[in-house]
Amino acid sequence: MSTPTPARVPSRQARARGFTLIELMVTLTIVGILLSIAVPAYRNYVLRGQVVSATNALSSMSANMERYFQDNRQYASLSSGVAPMSPCDSSLVPVTIGTFSVTCSNVSGASAVTPTFTLTAAGISPGQTAGFSYSINQAGTQSSTIQSPAPSSWIKTCPTSWETKAGEC
Repeated sequence: MSTPTPARVPSRQARARGFTLIELMVTLTIVGILLSIAVPAYRNYVLRGQVVSATNALSSMSANMERYFQDNRQYASLSSGVAPMSPCDSSLVPVTIGTFSVTCSNVSGASAVTPTFTLTAAGISPGQTAGFSYSINQAGTQSSTIQSPAPSSWIKTCPTSWETKAGEC
């Protein structure tokens, strides 16, 4: 027969499992710092994507206006609602592209000495793109105006180009 061995009493250090309050606080501080950097960077990344979709839509509509002009020698519709319709016909615009509303203005017909158009994409309010405005005209001149309530790093006016990155024309 074997003699029973005395039960082992676990040491105090071996019994303590889990984390101390200091370890938890350090971990939460590190996570907080990482989030304070990552969340604004992510928001800026998403905003840049929305801006690109608006500027791409303006470029596409501008190309469509030029195609229409080549066929009809004017930017305005020959007669509203009847084919062929100008891409800026009142029955087709405004168009919503993501978080932007695209509109046409200064569209001139055959009687104009210099045919013109201006396409504008304005951020829809309320939303992340509120305060953003991009435009292009018949000469291909691009401009952007970003004002409050847009993020402060984006606020700028670029008379000859589009601002597609915070603070850069």
